[in-house]
Amino acid sequence: MGVSKLDILYRRLLLTKLFIRGWGRPDDLKRIFEFRKIIGNREKCQKLVSRDYPVFIDKVEEQSDCKILDGHFISPLIHYVPNILPTESIIARFQFIIPKRWNSKYKPVCIHLAGTGDHYYWRRRTLMARPMLKEACMASLLLENPYYGCRKPKDQIRSSLKNVSDLFVMGGALVLESAVLLHWLEREGYGPLGMTGISMGGHMASLAVTNWPKPLPLVPCLSWSTASGVFTTGVLSKAVNWRELEKQYYTQTVYEEEIIQMLEYCGTDSFKMGQDFVKNSPNSVDSLNNLALTSRMLNLDTTSKILSTDAIHCLSTSKSTLNASSERLLLQDAPKMQCINQTFSTSSSSNKNFTSLQEHLISEERKRDTLQRESLRFMKGVMDECTHVANFSVPVDPNLIIVVQAKEDAYVPRTGVRSLQDIWPGCEIRYLGGGHVSAYLFKQGLFRQAIYDAFDRFLQKYAV
Repeated sequence: MGVSKLDILYRRLLLTKLFIRGWGRPDDLKRIFEFRKIIGNREKCQKLVSRDYPVFIDKVEEQSDCKILDGHFISPLIHYVPNILPTESIIARFQFIIPKRWNSKYKPVCIHLAGTGDHYYWRRRTLMARPMLKEACMASLLLENPYYGCRKPKDQIRSSLKNVSDLFVMGGALVLESAVLLHWLEREGYGPLGMTGISMGGHMASLAVTNWPKPLPLVPCLSWSTASGVFTTGVLSKAVNWRELEKQYYTQTVYEEEIIQMLEYCGTDSFKMGQDFVKNSPNSVDSLNNLALTSRMLNLDTTSKILSTDAIHCLSTSKSTLNASSERLLLQDAPKMQCINQTFSTSSSSNKNFTSLQEHLISEERKRDTLQRESLRFMKGVMDECTHVANFSVPVDPNLIIVVQAKEDAYVPRTGVRSLQDIWPGCEIRYLGGGHVSAYLFKQGLFRQAIYDAFDRFLQKYAV
């Protein structure tokens, strides 16, 4: 199956760069990896957020068909990994859209996590929450991601996370913040509860559900089992600031000597950097493109050797002729011969210098290629460590999970990555035609239908 041309074109229209400051502080990465070991275990993670964790409602707006509540709470992440969230992201904010009348004894609520570039609430409220209110009388709670909207750092440009570590901080915060909201909704008498999200939001919702100790409907749309492919082989890899990442990886030995030793994920697709990956590695990595140049140099070298051979042959012939000539003619032509010898001497020296330069360029190219491969491998390793769902607990009931995927998704590659059905036996995968962008623009109705189906399954299995 090919990839969507629309996905590729859309990405080319966006000029923003990701991870412009690099990997993030090494100490922050170490702390995040240690914290991942905790939230990767449901038994440990569920102890981090109390059932009565305080949540505050700031505003209630009455509309003709619904109530819209705006609220906030302090992100629990600050208690376990201090000083890692930007100041602007410490306060978690959300919007809760509730129908004025429920059509049954149940009060279903779906939590929506934001995808890449989804700032504030308008997009999710318009495309998902309001239609769900009308179609299924289902409430929606929209949580603002750290680094987005009102939680965006002042020096961050749009959605461009400055460091690779920012993505992991966002994920860790959303896992705990989702638990806060699920506990609060239970206290307020809502249920059944479920989670969804599109693209990055779907992946974050998946990580959050792995840590909830009860069966929970989950509908991740346009996401897969890990984010590693997104930033190494998907079209988003073209937005990654590879030059800075490579420079930091090369100049700071802490990444190779310490951090890489902390990576624990060892699934069948861990560090899968074989021929398929290298073949599909991103063009965004600033390769030297010296293969053609090297080829030309090699051809020139061959030509040079041929010329040198011809010159030696001519010189030998001349020498034989000269030996047959009289001494007078030899002495008469001595200045000419000196000029010829000097010419061949210069040619030989130039040939040696050229060969030396060629070897230097090839050596530099090989070093550059090795650095690119090692940086890509490191990126895959850290991404798998913090985002691969196989590094987290299996949700309590995978039968309540409906994954919606686009067949030609160029943003979220599935090649060389473990299938979610392999990791979560019993979950359902629904494939849509087209790519990532077209599915987001035109298939929202199918996303909503998957949510309704997942909630129906919950009621069939667990309704009291």
